[in-house]
This record gives sequence, C-alpha cells and structure tokens, in this order.
Amino acid sequence: MANTREIVTKAVIGKGKKTFTTTNRAKAEEVPTTILGCWVINHNFSGVKSGDKITIQGSYDVNIWYSYDHDTKTNVLKEKNTYSEVVNIRPRNESDTAVGSEDIIVRSLKQPSCTKVEIDQGEIVYTIEKELGIELVGDVKVKIATDDSEDPWEEIIDEKELDQKIEEEVKENFIEENNTF
Repeated sequence: MANTREIVTKAVIGKGKKTFTTTNRAKAEEVPTTILGCWVINHNFSGVKSGDKITIQGSYDVNIWYSYDHDTKTNVLKEKNTYSEVVNIRPRNESDTAVGSEDIIVRSLKQPSCTKVEIDQGEIVYTIEKELGIELVGDVKVKIATDDSEDPWEEIIDEKELDQKIEEEVKENFIEENNTF
C-alpha cells in the first residue's frame, strides 16, 4: 500500500535572464583621433529582493585605448561604471513558497563587453552590453509515494558459532568406525 509523504526542500521557484545595454559618454584628456580598443574588466554584482522586484547592483571598469594628435600618440581612458538594474521575477507556483524566504542567485551569462565605440564632438561614446541570469530559490513542498511493505530480513551468521558447530559435528574417527571390510 502506497502512502505519500511531504518533504520541504530548497528549489528554484523562479528563473529568468535579461540583456542590458547602456550607452555612456566620456571625455578624454586629449581630443581623440581614433579609437584603438575598448575592454571591460572587474565586473562585480549582487542581487537583493525588495517586494516583487529584484534589484541588481553592480560595477565594472572600462578601458578605452585611443590615439590623439593626428594618430601620433596614444593613451588609455579608464572609467569605473556602476549600475542598478531592476527586474521582475515571479515564482513559478506561488502556493508552494513561504513568503519572504527566497534567496537570490545572480549569474553573469554574458560578461559586459563593448559593442560600439565612437568619437562624437571630441567625446568618446561607448555602448556596453551584458546579460544577467537571475534565480529565485525558496522552500517548496514535494510529495513522494512511500512503500510501507518491509523487505525480508537477511539471516546474519556469526562465523564463530559456525566454526563451533562444525567442530562439534565432525567426527575424527569416522573412517575407522565405518571400516567394515
């Protein structure tokens, strides 16, 4: 006969991903002639739940390599950018979750990278794109079927008792007693 039991465990109750694009303007020390490269490093972030929304706070450093003075000299512009992104994630099944017991896991699915950089009226304009994945982890109840029938018990044989039993049953004079030729 099968019964059911309820187990309370942690599970992913909401999940989503979102791509964020931001455009920034930066003023270099010199008037740039050509952009030679742009890279993003030191990406840090964390998520906090507030009401029905998740706020992701983060930062990254942008390094833009450019030439100036008619492409005869180069320099690197370094900027630290911070961001605050707000996303909505609803639990998959709200009836299974306990209110306020969720944990937030934020992952960078695509690290911030520069998708476009150009010079506009002596300033550097660059576009950064990143993709973040958010998981909401909470308590859920899982019902499982249980089997109340019991497996048969295995007989445990004590080796000392077995050796003693063999000693008692073995007759040393068996051949002499049964020799009737």
